[in-house]
Parts: sequence; C-alpha cells; structure tokens
Amino acid sequence: MEAIDINSLQHATVANGVSCCKTGPGYATPLEAMSGPREALIYVTCVYSGTGREKPDYLGTVDVDPSSPTYSKVIHRLPVPYLGDELHHSGWNSCSSCHGDPSATRRFLVLPSLISGRIYIIDTLTNPKAPFLHKVVEPADVIQKTGLAYPHTSHCLASGDLLISCLGDKDGNAEGNGFLLLDSEFNVKGRWEKPGHSPLFGYDFWYQPQHKTMISTSWGAPAAFTKGFNPQHVSDGLYGRHLFVYSWPDGELKQTLDLGKTGLIPLEIRFLHNPSKDTGFVGCALTSNMVRFFKTADESWSHEVAISVKPLKVRNWILPEMPGLITDFLISLDDRYLYFVNWLHGDIRQYNIKDPKNPVLTAQVWVGGLIQKGSSVFAVEEDGNTYQHDVPEIQGHRLRGGPQMIQLSLDGKRLYVTNSLFSAWDNQFYPELAEKGSHMLQIDVDTEKGGLAINPNFFVDFGAEPDGPSFAHEMRYPGGDCTSDIWI
Repeated sequence: MEAIDINSLQHATVANGVSCCKTGPGYATPLEAMSGPREALIYVTCVYSGTGREKPDYLGTVDVDPSSPTYSKVIHRLPVPYLGDELHHSGWNSCSSCHGDPSATRRFLVLPSLISGRIYIIDTLTNPKAPFLHKVVEPADVIQKTGLAYPHTSHCLASGDLLISCLGDKDGNAEGNGFLLLDSEFNVKGRWEKPGHSPLFGYDFWYQPQHKTMISTSWGAPAAFTKGFNPQHVSDGLYGRHLFVYSWPDGELKQTLDLGKTGLIPLEIRFLHNPSKDTGFVGCALTSNMVRFFKTADESWSHEVAISVKPLKVRNWILPEMPGLITDFLISLDDRYLYFVNWLHGDIRQYNIKDPKNPVLTAQVWVGGLIQKGSSVFAVEEDGNTYQHDVPEIQGHRLRGGPQMIQLSLDGKRLYVTNSLFSAWDNQFYPELAEKGSHMLQIDVDTEKGGLAINPNFFVDFGAEPDGPSFAHEMRYPGGDCTSDIWI
C-alpha cells in the first residue's frame, strides 16, 4: 500500500473557514504555500567526488527546527552505492504542478549525478528523517535510449512524468545535450524535445504552462567545465550565452535569445511564481548580470539586463579583475523579493522586484568570498587604495568559500546557504573546501522593509563529517520550496 501524504492531509485547503479534502501534493497557489508549515528538515546533496576521499556522495538530512535538541545538526546520512557520482541538483517526483491529481504524492526526491549520469530515486515520505534509496536509473539505459548524459535539473510535470535536462553526450560534447523524460515509475521514456530541436548547451529550465512556454539556459560543454574553468574555453565557444524558448508541452524550439557579451554563462532561470506572469530572470555567472526576460506584444520573447554587478579590480589573484560570479538565485513565493549570490565576491543580495523592470537593492550581507579580511586577495579602489570585507565568524568558525546555493523558507523569512559549486571549480577557486569542508548558514530575512542578517545560532559544519570533510550543495525541504514547485 502506498504511503499516505501526511503533510497533504494536515494542511488541507481551507474554504469559507471549513477544511476540505485536498486533491494532490503542494499548494493551490504560491501565496497559499507561504502560509504552509515552517520547515523542520532540509535535505542537502553532499559530495566526496573531487575531495580525494574514496567515499560515496550522500544525501544529508539537517534538523532546522530551533526547538529541537539536534537543531543545526546533520541527523542522517544516506550514502549512494557508487563512487564518483557528483550529486548536484535535485527535484521531486510530484510538486504543486500536480496539485489537482489525487493520486500524486510528493514522495520521491530525484537526485541526478552530474558526472556518472546515474539518477537516484530517494523515498523521503516513509521516514522523512531517514530517507532511503528506492531505485537507480542507470546511465547505460539513458544513453542507449536517448544518447543523453550529464543530467542536471529535474522538474516534475503535471502529467506525472519527470523532465531532466542533460548537458551533453557520453563523451562530454555539448551538441549531444537535450531533455530526458522519465515516467512516473522512473522508466526512461525518451527525449522530450522534438528531433532536431536540441539546444546548443544545456543547464537549467523552467516552464510556464499558461504561456505555453519552457525556457532553458546554457552552462557549457561537459568536456570543458569538468576540467575546471579556463577563460580560453569561453573564447573557444565551449560556454553558452543563449536562452532557448520552447513551446510547451510539445518541445518545439521556437526562439533562441542571444544574450551577447552581457549574458555569458546563463545558469539558473526562474519565472515569477504567479503562473499568469510572462516574465522572469536568469543569472549570468561570468558577466555577473541578472537578465530579465519577458514576452513582447507579438508573442515573441525578449530580454534586458536588470541588475549588474561590477567586476572588482583586485591584487594577488589570477586575473586583474574578479567577477561576482552569480551562481544561484531565487524569487520569494509572493514575487516580491529576488535573492542572489556572488560566489567569488562573497555577498548575498536582496532586491525588491515589485516592479520587475526596476529592481531595488534592499539588503546585502557578506558571508565569505575571496576578498574577506585575512585573505591574500585585495580589492582595489579607483584611487589605488585596497580593501577587504568584514566577514563575521560564526560559533568560532571562519567562513570559508563563498555563498553558492540558496533556499528560502516558504514564508520568506529564512534563507539557507551552502558554499560548494562543483568539485572541479571548488578545488580551483576555494581549495580549502576540500580540506575543511563546506558549511551551511541561515540568514534571517526582513520581509517588510527588506534586510538580511546572519543567524549566529545556526551553523552546520560539513568539515566535521564522520567520513571526512564534504562539499555541500543543493537543499530541499520535504514539503516543497520556491525553486522546485511550479504552478499551472
């Protein structure tokens, strides 16, 4: 007998003051989700690949309930069966896009392995504090049926199928990339996009069914980025600068948006959560611009730079200028605030996007980076003077690395942050992470006036793990969140 979605039963839709039976997982609207229960657990993908430790990657369960005696601790670790996977991003088998389906439950966490190509299916519902492995989708099966490899982003579909972006073929060539479809039992169905409609590069994607559109982004060729970042590879055309606009749900490539030199390496992409809205943002890592995309009067799509992070002149670094490197961002469920990280500079920013055309900076907090005090790298002002940023210690720990993945609580009041990007890049830019491990922080958010403040009572030290320091990457709540749930 299938496990009952207890969370769905406990948090039924309320109409006219009377609770009624809820139909499926998640919430009817983004605003309803904001009044959901406070998070008590968070799942974190943790990586040993690239650290030099011959240990399998694992899914960590962290207690984020401040009333719990194990608050801010890793309370469970689920190692995967193989070495060298590089667990990266994750998604759910069902989310709010399936809210109208009474047979659907948010039970399985989908963990693609960026390097090995394995896709792990994790049962989180039977015992949320101690998830267990349900199934492995083998890369040989995916390659044989689709030719795809290097799986990255996973989103559930209202149909019950799963859609996973894949960044290349088995040899790491970008031209082999595309979109993998799994059915509700996690069997390989084939490619989603129509034949001949694959993007130039793959990475993230988001769909907005009311506008019959899916848009994907472009990191680079796996053969390039898996070896670390080489600026020459950008000049060689091995990294992307395009958005790919598809018809939804039939997979026809309708338009390619060239972001030009202001949009190099567009990574994470988010539409506004309100499914009627025809606008969203994409973070362009190398040029450190937040680009807004939107539908035009003729039903095509266009784009403009909404936020720019100026590169810093620096001393004692590999280049004379350092980009911020926007690697992750998200939008609050009420579409009021946008948050992003600068992995190299070391800051997290909050912008009011009530007017998406004119974002307003409302807060900024420094939680690491290459130019924090104590580093050998200095930022240089126009007059030649140098400076570094004050970064506080948390519970006696010097903050290492830079802010990378972020996740926001449903109510928008707590922002969680980890500091690992991808093992080859971690080792290149923050080599101390392999030795000392990642950490997770929690940032308190002022949702009224705007504001960010580090919570001094929360610090998860992945440098103190039983099998040695690990890289901590993406985070998910058992009840869904603002980066995995899509409303239709």
